[in-house]
Amino acid sequence: VQLQASGGGSVQAGGSLRLSCVASGRTLSTMGWFRQAPGKEREFVAAITWSGSTYYADSVKGRFTISRDNAKNTVYLQMNSLKPEDTAVYYCAVRGSGSTLYDRGGYNYWGQGTQVTVSS
Repeated sequence: VQLQASGGGSVQAGGSLRLSCVASGRTLSTMGWFRQAPGKEREFVAAITWSGSTYYADSVKGRFTISRDNAKNTVYLQMNSLKPEDTAVYYCAVRGSGSTLYDRGGYNYWGQGTQVTVSS
């Protein structure tokens, strides 16, 4: 499975962005978004199962929404009320087996990342 993420950019605090991630093939797996800021570990942002159950990091609850279109093999991340601390490279991923869906170790396919920069 190959993943292609897009939609990143630069916005001011309070603004919005919508990230997209297209998978090269049909995936029945949970898909997730992670992010990595300079000098920090890659961290969980959100995940969505095939059936549409969603999970979020506490830091983004109420501001970010993950969704997927299974017919298009695409997962989205709508990001509203962006803050400077949301600045990072955002990665989409497909979950394999083992670990929890919050753990990056449980994901075995990764996209190339898309930069999100939020200025104050």
